[in-house]
Amino acid sequence: MPRLALRYTQLMVGLLVYGAGIALMVRAEVGISPWDVLAQGLSKATGVDFGLMTILIGAVVLMLWIPLRQKPGMGTVLNIIFVGASAQVVLWLMPTQSDIWLRIFLFAAGMVLIATATGLYIGADLGPGPRDGLMTGLRARTGWPIWIIRTGIEVVVVTIGWLLGGDVGIGTLVFALGIGPLVHVTMRWFTPRPPRMQGSEEPAAA
Repeated sequence: MPRLALRYTQLMVGLLVYGAGIALMVRAEVGISPWDVLAQGLSKATGVDFGLMTILIGAVVLMLWIPLRQKPGMGTVLNIIFVGASAQVVLWLMPTQSDIWLRIFLFAAGMVLIATATGLYIGADLGPGPRDGLMTGLRARTGWPIWIIRTGIEVVVVTIGWLLGGDVGIGTLVFALGIGPLVHVTMRWFTPRPPRMQGSEEPAAA
C-alpha cells in the first residue's frame, strides 16, 4: 500500500477511535474534556445531538483560522466531520450506565482511546485538528506561550459549557492533567521516524 494511503488509513482510524473515546467518557458521567463540556452544554441548550454539535463547533473554530492565517489540511476537515459522527454513533449504541465502577472503567478506557487516537491522527501528519490549529495560530500571532493560550481557551469553553449544563467533574480535572503525558507516549508509537543513514551507528549508552 502506498505511503499516502497508509497515512490516510492511520488518520481515519485515529479520528473514529477518538470519537469513540469521547462517547465512552460522556457515558461515564464523571466529567469530560473542556471542549466536550462545551459541546454537551450547547447540545442540552439547543436540543442538537452531541455529535452534530461537536461538528458545528469544529466548523466555527475552523473559521477562526481565517484571521489567524492558518491553512487547514485534509486531516483538519476530516477531523471536524468524523470525530463528531463517530461519537454520536457510539452514544446511540451505548446506553447510560448506573454502576459507578463501570462508569469509572468507561472513563479510563475513553481516555486511553483518546490518547491513542491523538497519536494516530497527529502521526499521520495530514493537518492539525481545528482546536490545535487555533492554539498554534494564536501563538504565532500573539507570541504568548502555548500553555497560556491553551489554558485560557479551555477555561473559557469549560465555563460556558458548565453554565449550559455540561458535565464538569473530577474526570475533567483528571483528563486535563493526564492527557498530555499519555499523548506524549502514543505520539512516539505512531509518528514515523526518519530512516537511519547507511553506515550510521546507534549512540552509545550513557
